[in-house]
Amino acid sequence: MSFHSVVIQKLLSTNAHLGRRVTEHHFKIFSEGTRNSISIIDSDKTLICIRNACNFIGQLARNNARFLFVNTNSLFDEIITQMTEITKIKNDTTWRLGGFLTNSSSPKKFRGRNKKFNLGAVQAPDCIVIFDSERKSSVIREADKLQIPVVGLVDSSMPWDTYKKITYPVPANDSVEFVYLFCNLMTKTILSEQKRALAEAGESTTREDVQRNDRTVTKDKFFVFPYENLLAVPEDKPETMQLLNKLVVLKFNGILGDKMGLKTPKCVMEIGYGLTCLDLIVNQIDGLNAKYGCNIPLILVNETSSHDGIMKVLEKHSNKNIHAVTMSQSQESTSNFAPPQATGEDGKNQMGSLNLAKVFLQLAPSGKLDIMLSQGKEYILVLSSDNLAHVVDTKILNHLIRNKIEYCVEVMPKSSELEGNDILQRKEDFKTPLPKKNWKFIDTMWINMNSIGSLVARRSARENLTISRLFDESLALSVPKSRYLPIEATSDLLLLKSDLYTLMDGILTRNTTRENPADPSIELGPEFENVSDFDRRFKSIPSVVGLDRLKVTGDVWFGAGITLKGKVSIHARLDMKIVIPDNMVLENTIITSQGDIGGGS
Repeated sequence: MSFHSVVIQKLLSTNAHLGRRVTEHHFKIFSEGTRNSISIIDSDKTLICIRNACNFIGQLARNNARFLFVNTNSLFDEIITQMTEITKIKNDTTWRLGGFLTNSSSPKKFRGRNKKFNLGAVQAPDCIVIFDSERKSSVIREADKLQIPVVGLVDSSMPWDTYKKITYPVPANDSVEFVYLFCNLMTKTILSEQKRALAEAGESTTREDVQRNDRTVTKDKFFVFPYENLLAVPEDKPETMQLLNKLVVLKFNGILGDKMGLKTPKCVMEIGYGLTCLDLIVNQIDGLNAKYGCNIPLILVNETSSHDGIMKVLEKHSNKNIHAVTMSQSQESTSNFAPPQATGEDGKNQMGSLNLAKVFLQLAPSGKLDIMLSQGKEYILVLSSDNLAHVVDTKILNHLIRNKIEYCVEVMPKSSELEGNDILQRKEDFKTPLPKKNWKFIDTMWINMNSIGSLVARRSARENLTISRLFDESLALSVPKSRYLPIEATSDLLLLKSDLYTLMDGILTRNTTRENPADPSIELGPEFENVSDFDRRFKSIPSVVGLDRLKVTGDVWFGAGITLKGKVSIHARLDMKIVIPDNMVLENTIITSQGDIGGGS
């Protein structure tokens, strides 16, 4: 008999599958129906939730975190006491009244007839475990305000307002037998994690330790794995389908286009062909699902201010596997959604300030992550910018799965000079750490879904776990320029709307007639900064396939059918207007007045 079957039998023997007579709508994902008017809970899903909760608690205990076990049933007291004594985890046992987490001005402690009461706010716990969640909804509300993760037993009659605030819900009947089994599993998990932590502290030579030490060799250097060294995935449709079925794509849509004069998120800006940036990523994933018969879900994380505009775009994709999640707009979330360049600093801060653990902490109560894990999903591809490149890459996904890599960030050289240098790739010798200052993070990251528990645990331990913070702990993968097509300014918009890129099967494809592997360098003056001004000044987008560099400043207007080649510089002085006529060919020229322009060709 398998271990899974043994645990399921134990769950059934504790009556964990027996719910209440009332089944709330949100609880139906855990329900197998009713029998004799009693809701029957799916034991397989209960086991999945127990596993996730135990892994999360084990990660916290490994970091010597502080717990608070909340219980009002005296039958559970001895079970909880035995668990805390065996594991020696920190547990504050003083009984509290409502407001104990958020109330900092009330008297701290006083003694009642039988118990010592605590009304004031002491050091906040890193996790709260509640065994009678329905009776302790006030505790759950306070924990939600302070963003303290909650592990709680839930039943079929629990209201949605309470259920959605529980980070790790465990659907089960709160019988004494089940609580004993749950505490026993938590005890074994905690002891296992503590033993593993002691082994690592003793410089254990396990494979994970070697990888961790390799990734954190020095503060200023790290290892970069070249994309060219990845093994090719065979052109086998069933194998590719099986590979892609292990992937989830998560995209953030919090970056507003105010730098380009937009009052909406950049992802809803039209870039051509009647399509927005968001349409492109949706079409990419939908195309893969249709081609290989796979099911890659797309999770969109939106800020409150951008939600309405994004939902309007999604109306035409109503039949696709898309889940939209709105982040609560707070001071923390606003700063975390700021573009990396907003910090004005080089180095790690420039690589991304998005707090991943905070995002997953809000996603966990929805049950989406647990459902996707039960469907066999293994990796989440995180996109935190409007990258219009074809981002789903089976070579990268295959490498991560084969090597069981937890985190992987994609990087590129900061300057084009490095691309031809030995510092970029020694294809047979990539085990030499390279200076971080020469690399930039391109807002694309891969995360093993089984590692999300540790991410949330570290967030609970008060770590500001940004993408930049993970950069020290991840595999850095040096990727080609074709994997990064951002829209940060109207100069990027000019390239994407030009004949340099065409849309084929929902994917932006580079024009093969261009000989230079690098994209043209384009600098547009402040007169072109806003999208509305940009559209007015270009009667049609010029041809740039043969262009190396374009610099435009001042009051310049472009006609239709213009071709730019080589190095072109156009400077209109103050109180001067320059109009480039229709069908003009400009090649290796400098224009400073209208008189410098010859006839059209």
